[in-house]
Amino acid sequence: MSESPQPDPDRANLHHVTAADDIADGERIIVEVSGREIAVFHSNGEYYALSNYCTHQGGPACEGLLGGTLDVDDDDELVWACEDEIVACPWHGWEFDITDGTHTASDEYRLPTYDVHVRDGDVYVEL
Repeated sequence: MSESPQPDPDRANLHHVTAADDIADGERIIVEVSGREIAVFHSNGEYYALSNYCTHQGGPACEGLLGGTLDVDDDDELVWACEDEIVACPWHGWEFDITDGTHTASDEYRLPTYDVHVRDGDVYVEL
């Protein structure tokens, strides 16, 4: 985990994470921002940020496998969906959608999400 530098001087709620080129598509980086451990993902050309604290038992929710999930299409057939958008907590396998923090099996659980901004080739998280 890397420490985040000082907040962006133009907006106190934007915190510099890293250069956009430092997070390859399909990868993530774990950073500490204002005392919060946050995972920043680069997936399918978009950036997403979630709390790295699993709502199940406090594990590192965003440090497990990143993949997809099964879904049902319009013809009621099982299809593979959400490639590189589902992360599994390595402690007990709870799966979360990185695009919105929702738990894949229950609406009762979700991870906090944060807006991500890319400016001049750098990635910022907004708190």
